[in-house]
Amino acid sequence: MAGWNADTAAGPLGSGTVTLVEGSSFCISSTNGDIHPELPHGVFHLDTRILSRWELTVNGQMIETLAAETREPYRALFAGRVPRSDGYADSPLLVERLREVGAGILEEITVRNYSKRPAECRILLTAESDFADLFEVKEARITREWTETRIPQGDSLEIRGKWEGIRKSVVIRAEGAGAGARALGFTAEIPPYGSWSTRVSVVPTLDGAGTPFAHPARGELSPSDRRREEWVAKIPRLQVGNRSIERTLRRSYEDLGALRIQDPDHPDRVVVAAGAPWFMTLFGRDSLWASEMALPVDPSLALGTLRTLADRQGTVVDINSEEEPGKILHEVRLDVSSGLALGGQSAYFGSVDATPLFVIVLGSVSRWGFAKDVIAELLPNADRALEWIRDYGDRDGDGYVEYGRPNEHGLINQGWKDSWDGINFADGTIAEPPLALCEVQAYVHGAYMARAWMAYDDGDLTLAAELRERAARLKKKFNEEFWLPDKGYYAVALDKDKRPVDACASNMGHCLWFGLVDEDKAPLVAERLMSPEMFSGWGVRTLASDMGAYNPASYHNGSVWPHDNALIAAGLLRYGFVEEAQRIATALLEAAEFSGGRLPELFCGFDRGQFREPVPYPTACSPQAWAATTPIQLITGLMRYDAHISLGGVWLDPVLPESYGDLHISNAPMGSGRITIDVAGSTSQVQGLPEGLVLHRAQRPWITELVERAELRRTEP
Repeated sequence: MAGWNADTAAGPLGSGTVTLVEGSSFCISSTNGDIHPELPHGVFHLDTRILSRWELTVNGQMIETLAAETREPYRALFAGRVPRSDGYADSPLLVERLREVGAGILEEITVRNYSKRPAECRILLTAESDFADLFEVKEARITREWTETRIPQGDSLEIRGKWEGIRKSVVIRAEGAGAGARALGFTAEIPPYGSWSTRVSVVPTLDGAGTPFAHPARGELSPSDRRREEWVAKIPRLQVGNRSIERTLRRSYEDLGALRIQDPDHPDRVVVAAGAPWFMTLFGRDSLWASEMALPVDPSLALGTLRTLADRQGTVVDINSEEEPGKILHEVRLDVSSGLALGGQSAYFGSVDATPLFVIVLGSVSRWGFAKDVIAELLPNADRALEWIRDYGDRDGDGYVEYGRPNEHGLINQGWKDSWDGINFADGTIAEPPLALCEVQAYVHGAYMARAWMAYDDGDLTLAAELRERAARLKKKFNEEFWLPDKGYYAVALDKDKRPVDACASNMGHCLWFGLVDEDKAPLVAERLMSPEMFSGWGVRTLASDMGAYNPASYHNGSVWPHDNALIAAGLLRYGFVEEAQRIATALLEAAEFSGGRLPELFCGFDRGQFREPVPYPTACSPQAWAATTPIQLITGLMRYDAHISLGGVWLDPVLPESYGDLHISNAPMGSGRITIDVAGSTSQVQGLPEGLVLHRAQRPWITELVERAELRRTEP
């Protein structure tokens, strides 16, 4: 995942940072709670930095960090102490900052005096706002200078900015403060063993219109807490015998809830943002994958994402934004200079895989029996996506979907490995576009099959047969031209000269997921994916360690990505490689233990025998959508849990390792109802199935087999 014209991930945040996220807002600070403008810190709302400096001092002293604990994805407690002026280590003055992110921030500051003498305290909050947009901060290139006005009044300070007719402002208000032009100050005499506290709010406005974000009364729920409660009420409740895995799944639920954002044009639609801190917006590929993997938890995320992407589906050819008719966008941005960066648009379309993934996710929602009216409404968008595959995606008519950027500003690589050096030959030479990626052909195959299923469901057997035939031709051609018989694995791509790009990369694991791999080749693929060169002990590397471009600390050339591994594990299960899938799932769930139950976007590919803990990648997003949904995908995959509501079937054939313990899930969405699932080893029980659904205690057959069976039933006298 990368932003517009990004060669790698975001720049470093500085050592020791805390990231809080809630919807379209996030906050990055140091571990004492301060925000420093010389670092990519800040409070961001709708892609604008509304707070660039936020520094707390007591008697002129900066706060020394003791602890920083994230309570929820949107709330953290910072503990520190006020250094003594006489140089003694132990200080009687301790400071607590309880911060919550929403449309701005709410912060409760408490100073405690652990001395038998009263403490005279001068407390100062210094605040600045540069109204920089997210791209400027991320890339350390603040180019716009806003004309600034500061208005102190009573206990509040308003900072106004103006740039080329655009006005923004932020209001900072603190109980009991005296506001100055640069800071809000307090004078307090704290009694022996007593405390002093205040509550501060930072609220953004746009063109004079404020976003309500006031402190709730003490004891009442905040807006973020209410939003969280609504989320918890609608998602499944779970208990896992292995408490570490349970904690990881709960953390996934929490992060997924915090990464939900609303479509500004349709507040009733909730979509999945790609990840914090720099990608709190709608991404085609990322949001679709996260929606797909979270489908058994909350199908409304997939529906909201699909409808929002459909509304923004390409209609014209635009070289600057790379829009084309039927194409699904790569990235949406909301702020001023973001639009300038995106070819004057708020959306950039430089992604080769979001379009087939749109059709796949629509097919999944259809199979699971959710919102038939919405599915029908979106079928024309799916058909336009398939037209894009035919008319624009297949640039040279060879049957494969390729990419090559039409301008010098777009992404060089436009698959999920979108860093500039992400696709290379075994000797390390960078492959030149147009490139046809192996996994993109798998997604196209999956899109054909998904649309075939929906056509069959509508009774259009002719279209279903045509699409299945198209998928079969692609599979035959792919296995003839991408397979490297002397190496025993698939080329990662075909380059501009149609030469197989012969690096051994994780991409081919996605081909297992969508059934593009011939049965006779699957054992060799599985063997290679689990080889010491590919499997680090924490997961499958993006690139084998014996390849020329391998670097365990690179973004895409040797690192380990959790979502990539989740898809590989699902593909291995599809072809019957249960032990291999269990090994990957267990490694990732163990890796999560070292980061508080949260899997990051990626981590380094060092061997587990070399380092006892996963080595963090310095600029990994955390939380990140498809990393947050990875544990969900791993567990539901090992449950071999799936549905085809239109055929009246629910499939459950668990192969959870014994170390995971028993599994109890209640309130799980299924068609028009909610079900309860109990798994103990390889046995399972389901209660509350909606009328007409039958439980099959076996792995779900794939779409082709199901269609053939159903067609036989239809033609039987």
